[in-house]
Amino acid sequence: MYDIIIIGAGPAGMTAALYAGRAGKKILVLEVQSYGGQIINAKMIENYPGIEKISGYDYATTLFKQITDLKVEIKYETVLKITTDKKVTTNKDTYQAKSIIIANGAQNRKLNIPKEKDFLGKGISYCATCDGSFYKGQEVAVLGGGNTALEDALYLTNIVNKVYVIHRRDTFRGEDKYLKELQAKDNVEFILNSTVIKIEGKDKLENIIIKDNNEEEKVLKVAGLFIAIGQVPNNEIFKNVVDIDEKGYIISLDNVHTKTKGIYVAGDTRVKELRQLTTAVSDGSTAAITAIKEMNQ
Repeated sequence: MYDIIIIGAGPAGMTAALYAGRAGKKILVLEVQSYGGQIINAKMIENYPGIEKISGYDYATTLFKQITDLKVEIKYETVLKITTDKKVTTNKDTYQAKSIIIANGAQNRKLNIPKEKDFLGKGISYCATCDGSFYKGQEVAVLGGGNTALEDALYLTNIVNKVYVIHRRDTFRGEDKYLKELQAKDNVEFILNSTVIKIEGKDKLENIIIKDNNEEEKVLKVAGLFIAIGQVPNNEIFKNVVDIDEKGYIISLDNVHTKTKGIYVAGDTRVKELRQLTTAVSDGSTAAITAIKEMNQ
């Protein structure tokens, strides 16, 4: 019997584990892949209060060390379902807890066009810091208009010959600081009011087809396409114990409570106005403290 089972080892999940571990609770963290979540791929974090600059990898690794130093148990398993009586079934076992914190984050949004999946790792990527070095000296495209897209493009400008930044609008959602840095680069070309509608190539990506708002199409020859068009949650397996909105995010009754007593939610997986590192760790600490408090009532 665990006091708290935490689903997800991103910033929200690991922060919850940190607070619960420091409170002396028996914790199990379940993670499908690796610790860190989306933040581990960030080249540089510059908007976290009190830390001037830190890479996403260094931040996530430091947080991971904090929880492992507390002897928090971590298992790399895929969660298949949870029940109202706080049982968690994975692809390997079933675990019982007094409370559950869902902090599974969100996944990269896909374009859902032919060959996207087939060319993953062969020209298609969702992580510039992971795969950018494979395209040294070549031409690539980044699709998206938020901070991730702008940061990816900036990172790639130091590696590749040219970066095309493709965005479906004529204004960007990302921070002006990143946009101005990109605009000052001589190896960046902006393609606005456009989106990618087709991927071409035999064994790997060779061309992408772009359509603009006037329905005009053109071929762009690139070796890589980095897709950064947002994230989507993966919460269908939790629908029996939580309410989910039309976009798939978990509805919390306040900050962290779900409709099921003893099951809490934290981080990017829940309905919220702002999905940032600061709000993820805030959710994680609040969920842990709330779970501990209500467990003792």
